[in-house]
Amino acid sequence: MHIAILMANTDESAFAQRHPKDGEKFRNLLAPLRPDWRFTTLSVKDGTFPSDLSDYDGFIITGSPASVHDDAPWVHRLMQLIRDIRTAKLPLYGACFGHQAIALALGGRVEKNPGGWVFGLTETQMEGAPIHLYAAHVEQVTNLPQGAEPLGGNADCAIGAYRIGGQVLTTQYHPEITESFATALVEEYYEKLPPEVAKRAKQSLTRPAETERMAQRIVDFFESA
Repeated sequence: MHIAILMANTDESAFAQRHPKDGEKFRNLLAPLRPDWRFTTLSVKDGTFPSDLSDYDGFIITGSPASVHDDAPWVHRLMQLIRDIRTAKLPLYGACFGHQAIALALGGRVEKNPGGWVFGLTETQMEGAPIHLYAAHVEQVTNLPQGAEPLGGNADCAIGAYRIGGQVLTTQYHPEITESFATALVEEYYEKLPPEVAKRAKQSLTRPAETERMAQRIVDFFESA
């Protein structure tokens, strides 16, 4: 399979330069399970979009510190691309910003988290079972598009994952984040977050996320679609 990773992460800080970009993170997540797959990263946040959807077998939309409500040309163009991918009936996976962008583009709603930031390792429900994944979000999907089915969530985020038929799968969380990056991210944001959020995030890092389990779910999704 040939998967396009639509890179939405706008962070170009010194911190970001010290760590792998999101395209590399998703490749590192999935390639060990499917070493024969090809991954092409397209930096949509810089205006690089696929010229022909048929060049790819599936699409991933990454996370981003940007908001899906930002009035930026690349965000508007991404919303239309999501609708085009749906029309073409190609499989689409979204994480965090991607999860929210797909919902908004297809008629759902995204709003601020009532409880503010969710940061660090979080336990959520997905498809009837608990799973531990890293979180870093202050917005969430509050209404799903028509035809979408919620797959689970938790008290901080009721719609933590959803699917649309067999061709869309999303999660509010970050399966691409490694344990070492999560530790560095919490340290980087520690003084920028509300004190109670920062303290809770740091305390959450006593166990690793179940990234391999989520990676298998993503691979299964693309293959079944």
